[in-house]
Amino acid sequence: MTREPDTDTDEPTADGADTDATRQDPLPDGGATGADDVALDPWGSSTVSDYRKLFEEFGIEQFEEVLDEVPDPHYLMRRGVIFGHRDYRAVARAMRDDDPWAALSGFMPTGDPHIGHKMVFDEIIWHQQQGGDAYALIADLEAHSARGLSWDEIDEHTRNYILSLLALGFDPEAGDLYRQSTNREVQDLAFELGIEANFSEFQAIYGFDGETDVSHMQSVVTQMADILYPQLDEPKPTVIPVGPDQDPHMRFARDLSTRMRYFKVTDAFASFELTDTERELVAIAYDHREEYAEDLDQPRCGEAGEWLADYETSAGEARDAAVEKLDNAGKEPLRPRTRFLDRNATDAAFDALVEEIDGEKRRYEAHVDAFDLDHAEAEELARQVEVDHGGYGFIPPSSIYHRFMTGLTGGKMSSSIPASHISLLDDPEEGYDKVKAATTGGRETAEEQREKGGKADECPVYELYAYLLSGDDDEFAKEVYEECVGGERLCGGCKEQAAELMEQFLEDHQEKREEWEDKLDELDFEFDSDRKRASGD
Repeated sequence: MTREPDTDTDEPTADGADTDATRQDPLPDGGATGADDVALDPWGSSTVSDYRKLFEEFGIEQFEEVLDEVPDPHYLMRRGVIFGHRDYRAVARAMRDDDPWAALSGFMPTGDPHIGHKMVFDEIIWHQQQGGDAYALIADLEAHSARGLSWDEIDEHTRNYILSLLALGFDPEAGDLYRQSTNREVQDLAFELGIEANFSEFQAIYGFDGETDVSHMQSVVTQMADILYPQLDEPKPTVIPVGPDQDPHMRFARDLSTRMRYFKVTDAFASFELTDTERELVAIAYDHREEYAEDLDQPRCGEAGEWLADYETSAGEARDAAVEKLDNAGKEPLRPRTRFLDRNATDAAFDALVEEIDGEKRRYEAHVDAFDLDHAEAEELARQVEVDHGGYGFIPPSSIYHRFMTGLTGGKMSSSIPASHISLLDDPEEGYDKVKAATTGGRETAEEQREKGGKADECPVYELYAYLLSGDDDEFAKEVYEECVGGERLCGGCKEQAAELMEQFLEDHQEKREEWEDKLDELDFEFDSDRKRASGD
């Protein structure tokens, strides 16, 4: 979810249609068939060897499919470093239409900020520059409960994270900076979300067991509250930039956001309820009514059931269940309508919703059907009534996913291996030396390199160019790549150029950090935790 964990991957820490035709009930929001077959651990050291698995098994969509809808996309998007998304179209649409929207990410202060974190800093800053409400948080409760860091350690790292974020361009006057431990609204929301969560879910999603600390479990619902926090004032599309290991948080947050809603809006065809798969089949039967209905304008459920019984489909069980419901309804007209299901609504909110529906409608004990509203209009009406009557009206949060950075020594980038990563606090000369010593995707000899070309796609140094050193200059990044794979660029000169650029970047960054150092007292942010007294720090 929204965290930048201090793990070997060092990526950020913290929906949905049923994709299985034979499934009668939808998977939890955001789930996809097979999602439980592969473990993504938000606190572990997971890496993704094949990003295609995320599309197939977890329902993450390819970002290139939405790229053209994004105004002035960030270079990480253009270069495929940001490779996947969940529901980013909602954010892109709000961006284009100048509607309210937000971006949020959080950072677990367990070590120095480094170039892996910079990628997420940049994503938040870019979204802020595009007009979104930007939120950046320090996940200090999570660091204390899940990592066991003392509050003194947390305070030191917190200061460094905030300084780098500001030095890279985050505008604190236009954005929102906070730490979990001092944000009462987040803690109160976490309490409410906890009512909708249960221990069996924590077991299934995170592998928690009888040895898991209660505070660790509490940090999860706090993280869910962080994700939804930008919507407390008003519901709006919100994007959370994360690494793919944090997707379990995103799926859970989307699911909880739906459970908190007063109403669920679905399509319906008669007075009885259908599962998603059953509804699809009944829709097919309705579309073929000319084959069986005596009155095309008013086909009967029983007629549709007889036709559907002979319909060939792999979803046999769902078909049989739908046929039984249609047969039981007999002569009731089969008629499309939009349904509002009472999920958590107060009596006053339900009555208000019924009153607000224009046109023909039919009220039942736990739902109301509208015959003159389309689905989008119904969703907006349900959300507005909910907010007017004290509900949240949450829009399921969106997410974008970026690739893991390879360690400079090859393999995983690890905070525990200094040579594998470059800290934003490293002396510029040390940064230069680390790049010079980095593993490359070069051939055994210069002659072979010239003949066959380098393997830029497997090169940690080229990643530095693509992720950081080329900045917004796509032509430069492309030039480095093509010269490498074409055999014109040798590793020695390539590393020298990258090392010099890294040294210059660190010099510039640390100068800007020093400028902000003198202005930290002006921020509305508590750098020294008052919790250290209670914990004995």
